[in-house]
Order: sequence, then structure tokens, then C-alpha cells
Amino acid sequence: MDFAARVDRIEPSATVAISNKASELEAEGVDVVDLSVGDIVDFDTPENVKQAAKDALDAGHTGYTPSNGIPELKSAIVDKLHGDGLSQYGTENVVVTPGGKQGLFEVFQTLIDDGDEVVLLDPAWVSYEAMVKLSDGSLKRVDTAQYDFALEPALDDLAEAVSDDTEILVVNSPGNPHGAVYSDEALEGVRDIAVEHDVTVISDEIYKEITYDGVEPTSIGTLDGMEDRTITLNGFSKAYAMTGWRLGYYAAPEDLVDQSGKIHGHSVTCAVNFVQHAGIEALENTDEAVEEMRSAFEDRRDMLVDLFAEHDKEVPTPEGAFYLMLPVADDDSEARSASDQSSGDQPRDVAWAEEAIETAHVATVPGSAFGTPGWVRLAYANSEDRLREGVERLAEHDLL
Repeated sequence: MDFAARVDRIEPSATVAISNKASELEAEGVDVVDLSVGDIVDFDTPENVKQAAKDALDAGHTGYTPSNGIPELKSAIVDKLHGDGLSQYGTENVVVTPGGKQGLFEVFQTLIDDGDEVVLLDPAWVSYEAMVKLSDGSLKRVDTAQYDFALEPALDDLAEAVSDDTEILVVNSPGNPHGAVYSDEALEGVRDIAVEHDVTVISDEIYKEITYDGVEPTSIGTLDGMEDRTITLNGFSKAYAMTGWRLGYYAAPEDLVDQSGKIHGHSVTCAVNFVQHAGIEALENTDEAVEEMRSAFEDRRDMLVDLFAEHDKEVPTPEGAFYLMLPVADDDSEARSASDQSSGDQPRDVAWAEEAIETAHVATVPGSAFGTPGWVRLAYANSEDRLREGVERLAEHDLL
């Protein structure tokens, strides 16, 4: 077969590849501590959300819905957005998608033409790059690892990267893979750059409900000048432990919704009917369950930071999401600044991650997949016992 050039431009998802490797080992009877994927291992979807889905099935909500989502869910989403200060959005601005990833794909496909420039803040979630390439876009990347993943110190670098040729800047706060929450001062700096160069900003807020130490993330679309140039994306996978339900949404200016609706309608038609009804329940009646999970993640974060400190490994403390970046270069200073950490023919972090899963049977994701060599990502959406076991195995195999 003669494959399309767009497919040759991208690599398989690194997180999926590592997870598949872990699954293969487990099928062989190996006990793997899988810290690779952003799934939520030991929290189930809240019972009331599952019951809402069952009730919707019993009520016959099994057919097609309006393409952009059922009115009741769109209304609940708008209420949530307004609660976050995003008062510019109405139901006409919302598209409900089968997963947040589909929403991002639709937005990139709608806005990017051949060669159009997208700026990413590294480390950046692996699928951003692939989606840009599938849209025939070009990439510029701004490194924040040298600043312990804070954005404010990187604003000068960002200002140099963004130009009048830039179409989109992606902001992910709280972020995957670093867990950083960008300060208001940093977001105001982004706003100034976006307004100066007439850039559209995608604000990926999928982890917005998962923050620590009393940190309250700001939606960049609430800032003056950003109301009509921000596309706000969120979903149900992370905050509500609904990863397998595949339900997300984006809110955008109405003209973009009209255009992206063509892609949405011709690709997925609509999100699953009864799942949308469960989404209403998740938005309206799960505050206690969300807080229980968020608090558990905060405890796990603190435990991991302390455990690594016991092994003389200093790690930047995440303020949100459920990921931690571990430096694996020869020393921490090298990891913070290196762009070419290597071990033989492989980047150092790739070799480290392969050794970790093969010898210690701990699955992590190389930082190179996120544009940040010299680091690996650990997901701590797992039990404290398994997290502790993972660190102990890494230490026993001289990987810390």
C-alpha cells in the first residue's frame, strides 16, 4: 500500500507505546508498576455518574444526538464555564466531543493550513505535535524545563518565538507532563504577546479541577483582550475519573464552531448519547468525589517528592494534574538545561526508561516525547503502595 505523507510525519504515541509494553510484560506474568499513562487506576467513576448513564440507557437515550451535543449538557457546560469566569461563552459556542483529544484535533484541522505556525511550551503533551503535523502545520517550541517548568521566566523566550506568522499558541495549565500551574503574571504576559501578534490561543484545561496547595488556576480566556481569541478545551476524563467514557468539549467563537462543525459532523457525528447524560451528572453533582480524589493525589505527590528527596533526587513540585518530572541525566543541573542528553545512539531519558521497564519493571515515559530530553514523566494516579513500590524498585536497580 502507498501510505499518505501525513502518516509518515508522525510517530506512534509514546505514552501508548510504553503502556503497550507494560501490558505485554504483564501478560507474560511480570508484575509491572505502570506509571506511564494518565489513566486513573484506583478511583472508579462516581456511582451517581454511572447510575445516570444506566438511567439514560433505560430511558432509551441510545440514538444520535444533535451533532454539537444535547442541549442539557451544553447548558451545564456553559454554567461551569461561567463559574470559571468565562462569561463570553453561550451554548452556541460549545461543541461536545468524544474525548478532549477529538476536540483538539478538530480545532487544529479547522485553523491550520499548510505551513501555518504553532508554538508549543515544552514540555508539551505528546499529541499536540502529532496533531499539528497531521494538519500540515509547522512547529516552534519554547523550553520551560530550564525554569523548573515555570512560564513567567520563559516569557522573553516566548516573545522571541512568537511572530506575526504564528497562528496558534497552546497553553496547558495545569500541565501534562509537568504539573505546573501558570501564574496570572505569566498568563498576562502570554496575553500581551498574543494580542500584539494577533495569535489564537488554545487553552487546554483538562486538569483544571486537580490542583494543590490552594492554587487556583486562571483561565486565560478571562483576561482582557482574550475573550474572542481563546479556545477553551476541557473534558471529563481526569476530574471525574471517566477516562474510558470519552467525553470532552471545547468552547470557541461562534464562527469557529460553525467551521469545525463540518469536521465534527463528517467524522464522529456526535458524542455517545447516554454518556452525555452522565456528563451532566458529573458536572452538577460530584464535587465531593472530585475533592476526595484531588486530596488523594495531593498526598501522593507529597509522598513522591519526599521519597525522591530521600534518594537525593530533587524534583520540581507539581501544583496540579497528577504527573511528576524526574531528572535522569547525569546530574540534576544537566537535566534542567540539556537538549542533547544521550546514551549511545539513544537520548539518555529513552535509555533510562527502557532500562526501568526491562529491569525494574517500572513503566515511565521519556521526556524526549514531550520535547524535554533528560527527564522522564511519572503518573501518580495510582495507589500509594504501588507508587512506593515503584520508587523502591528504581532505587534497587541504581536508577536513582
